[in-house]
Amino acid sequence: MPFHSQLAIIGGGPAGLRAAEVAASAGLQVTLYDAKPSVGRKFLVAGKGGLNLTHAEPLESFVTRYSGPDQPVGIWENLIREFDPTALRKWAAELGVETFQASSGRIYPRALKAAPLLRRWIERLRGLGVRFEMNHRWTSLQPGSPYEIGFENGIPATADAVLLALGGGSWAKTGSDGAWTSIFESLGIAHHPLAPANCGWEHEWTPEILALAEGKPLKNLHVHAAEQVAIGELMLTRYGLEGGAIYQLGATLRAMAEPAIFIDFKPTFTEAQLVTKLSSVRQNFLNEARTRWKLSDPAYAILSRDTFDSAAALARAAKQHCVRLTRPRPLDEAISSAGGLCWPELDASLMLKKLPGLFVAGEMIDWEAPTGGYLMQGCFATATHAAKAAVAWLDSYQEV
Repeated sequence: MPFHSQLAIIGGGPAGLRAAEVAASAGLQVTLYDAKPSVGRKFLVAGKGGLNLTHAEPLESFVTRYSGPDQPVGIWENLIREFDPTALRKWAAELGVETFQASSGRIYPRALKAAPLLRRWIERLRGLGVRFEMNHRWTSLQPGSPYEIGFENGIPATADAVLLALGGGSWAKTGSDGAWTSIFESLGIAHHPLAPANCGWEHEWTPEILALAEGKPLKNLHVHAAEQVAIGELMLTRYGLEGGAIYQLGATLRAMAEPAIFIDFKPTFTEAQLVTKLSSVRQNFLNEARTRWKLSDPAYAILSRDTFDSAAALARAAKQHCVRLTRPRPLDEAISSAGGLCWPELDASLMLKKLPGLFVAGEMIDWEAPTGGYLMQGCFATATHAAKAAVAWLDSYQEV
C-alpha cells in the first residue's frame, strides 16, 4: 500500500526544507522526498562561498531585484515582506547560528559554513515529525484526491496535497537537474526553457592578454549592456568574463541578438579629467596611463588590444570599452537558472490553477535575481508562502 501523507514535499533543497518546517510547525503530517541520498546538497555547495543568506539592502529596493516574464504586479513585495531578511536572520538565530552583515551588505553565518546550520535544521525538522525519504527520484504525478506520486525506485506514495521544490537546472550533481520539466509537459503545465543565470559569458582573449590578466579582478567598474548599468567587479578568465557585474546583466544580455558590454574602467573620473592627467604626454599614452590613472593589470591588458594616438582617444576607450560576447557558459556551470514554471499557471498562493492542491516554490518558478543573498531569500520566501497556503488549503479541504 502506498505511504500516505497530508503534505508531500518533493525536493530537499532550501525551499523544500523551509516548506517542510512551516507545514510541520502548523501540525501537518509531512513527508519530504529527494532523489539524492541526503538533503541540502546545493545548500552545502553554496556554503563553500561562505553561505550568503540574504542582504541588508532596504526592502523597497530589495524587492526590485527579482525579475521574470509575466510576474504579477507586487508579487515580490508581498512574498519578501511575509518572510523578510530580518525574519531569516531571526530564523538562523533560533537554530543557534549567529549571522553578521559584511561591508557589502551581504548577510553570512558567523562561522561562514553551511554544514552546522543544515545539521541543526534537519534536527529541528525531525523533531517536528517530518519524515525523510531519500533516493526517491520523482517520475510521475496523478492528480486526484489523493494525489498519486511515482518514483524511480518503484515505491509509490499518496498525499492530500503536494508541494514541489525541485530547483532550476544549475549544479545538476546536487539534484537540481531540471528533469521535472518533462513531467510538467505531460501534465499540460507551461514553462519557459531553463537558461543559465548568474553565469560567466564567453569571449576569446588573445594569449598575451591571458598571460597578463587571467584570474585577476577588475574592481570598481560600471558595466553597461543596452540601457542597464551594473556596478561591481569582473574577473577575466580563459573563456571570457565572470563576476558580479556581468551576472547582474544576464537577462539583458540573453535578450540581445549580439550581446556586448561596455566597460567604464574609471567611473569616478570624466573623460576630460582623464585627459588632463595625461596633458603632458605625447606618446606611449597607454603606458603612461597605467601609472597616472593607476590602471590594474587586466584593465591595461584589455585596453592594449587597441592603439591610441591621443589621450582623448584612450580616455574614450577607458570610459566605454566594448567587449563583444558570444554566449553564456553552460547551464550546469551557472550559479542559478532563469526560466521555469510560467507565472500565469499559478494563483496568488503559488498553487497551480489547473491542479488544486499542488503548490510550487523556489527556483522552479520563472524568476531570477542577482547573487548577494537575493536567491536564498527568494527560495525561503516562496517556500514560506506556498507552505502556509498548503496548510490553509488542507484545512479547507478537510472541512468539506
